[in-house]
Amino acid sequence: MMTNQVEVIEKDGRPTHAVVPIDLYRRLLVLAEDAEDIRAANDALDELAAGQDELVPAEVAHRLLQGEKHRLRIWREHRGLTQTELGAISGVQQGIAQIESGRKTGSIETLKKLSAVLRIDIDDLVAAD
Repeated sequence: MMTNQVEVIEKDGRPTHAVVPIDLYRRLLVLAEDAEDIRAANDALDELAAGQDELVPAEVAHRLLQGEKHRLRIWREHRGLTQTELGAISGVQQGIAQIESGRKTGSIETLKKLSAVLRIDIDDLVAAD
């Protein structure tokens, strides 16, 4: 970056603003966005290393991204649980089959219990429309 491209505006003898050519401004924006992407990627890697997050297998991601409506089933199967096992562990004895089939949506309390056992956010059980 050439300093003669930058015009510094002062007030009371102190710099308050810098005026730069538009091309330089655009390059700086790209660099700032790249820096933010790198920071976000590093944060994600740190969360993985600390066990605070996990990688989602491609098969699970594909099913979710394709809009498969039975998100509870996707996560339950990913965790290797039957409906009966999930019910026993979560304390939700009835309703799992109805939620998976779409006949019921499940109460917030039920979804909280299920998401806790599946180690996912409750939002992961609710399909975005």
